[in-house]
Amino acid sequence: MARLLGVAASARKRWKTTTAGALSFRRVPLSDALMQTSPTQDRDPLFWTAGLALAFLALVWHRLGIPTKIYFDEVHYVPAARKLLAMQSANPEHPMLGKEMIAAAIALFGDRPLVWRLPSALFGALGLFAFGRLMWWASLRRFATLSALFLLATGFAWYIQSRIAMLDMVMAGLGMAALWQFAAALRLPARQARWRLALTGLCFGLALGAKWSIAPAAMLPGLWFLIQRLRDHGRHFLTRSDGGPIPGISLIEAAFWLGSVPLIAYWLTYLPTFFYAESPVAWWNIAGHHRYMLELQDSVKKLHPYRSVWYEWVINWRAIWYLYEPIDGAQRGVLLIGNPFTMLAGLPALAWALWAGVLRGRRDALALAVLYIVSLGMWLVSTKPIQFYYHYLLPGTFMLGCLALALDELWRKGGRWQWIPAGSLAAAGAMFVWFYPIISAAKLHNGRPSYVHWMWLDSWR
Repeated sequence: MARLLGVAASARKRWKTTTAGALSFRRVPLSDALMQTSPTQDRDPLFWTAGLALAFLALVWHRLGIPTKIYFDEVHYVPAARKLLAMQSANPEHPMLGKEMIAAAIALFGDRPLVWRLPSALFGALGLFAFGRLMWWASLRRFATLSALFLLATGFAWYIQSRIAMLDMVMAGLGMAALWQFAAALRLPARQARWRLALTGLCFGLALGAKWSIAPAAMLPGLWFLIQRLRDHGRHFLTRSDGGPIPGISLIEAAFWLGSVPLIAYWLTYLPTFFYAESPVAWWNIAGHHRYMLELQDSVKKLHPYRSVWYEWVINWRAIWYLYEPIDGAQRGVLLIGNPFTMLAGLPALAWALWAGVLRGRRDALALAVLYIVSLGMWLVSTKPIQFYYHYLLPGTFMLGCLALALDELWRKGGRWQWIPAGSLAAAGAMFVWFYPIISAAKLHNGRPSYVHWMWLDSWR
């Protein structure tokens, strides 16, 4: 009996030690914990993430100055940037930061095509890196992280938008940076989470200052914080700082970082408008100015040949020709469409992410699926009468994150299952290589055959 009691005491001691160790693991910085040598832990692919982002930037930079004239929606934003340098009202229906970035590039490096597109290229690479860090902190899975980077880089839309002087990549790059910081804050102790929450709010505010499309995603971190605190503390949810999602930070403090800071940052992006030479915006009447902006956006009623709606984006049905004409000594084209493989393969992956999130407790999968739903849902309820495929940039990005997690799940099964993720990544890369000439303004063969070569669907014409 004494021997049995001794064994029981020993087992109880080991259980307490193990439990204490597990609890302490949650309180130390996860980056330190991941340095442990446990074979079950994935290593952070930080350097691979940076390397892929730099390789993407190099690819974007190739022929960035071609075409050597304004094309597609650059017709709105490059002249607006020039007007900003003269302190004149410019493209008032859209927020300011994207145009300010183009204006700053022109002021620093001169008024030429490569410079117009420089902000999109830099924020595209930054956003790709940030998306990789978001995937890592959300999942802690190396294969999922690197797969997500590759899928986004070869998904067509991120690459094409990084090569044109529009507002989208400034918004998307800063939006991904904000989500990265929030995902990291959820994994780290309060002393690190606090400044990451501050960066989350700052980046979201600046992203909104480039384009409003990020607004649904920007609302989710604060909403998640509120739901967690209500669940944990009921009527004391405002002041209690223990419990999820970040112990040590109260809801009041989180509301400052995730609510007040974004609004302040957003307001600051309008500073140049307060000093226009003619008809400056009153700094105290920014709400009135936004009513005017909305009126301008809703006033565009004329039908556009490349207009589309959300369900056509989901099935990759309607393309946009940004460019197709003889220019710079050759026939060149830029077709905005999603990667034909990944845009369709992502749909069952999205369904899997919802299933895994709800029924298996995979919060990383659920978060990406919810980000997809709210980002796309914005366009279902939007009053904007004319919409385009490039509005699918953010939802498509989150769907590719779901696809990466689904491929990682199969990769971890090992054996015969691994050919599916390997083959999927190969198919994504092959599609990018095949379509590269028509998405990069490369020199094409003259005449109709070069146009028909990539027109798999009549709706892409």
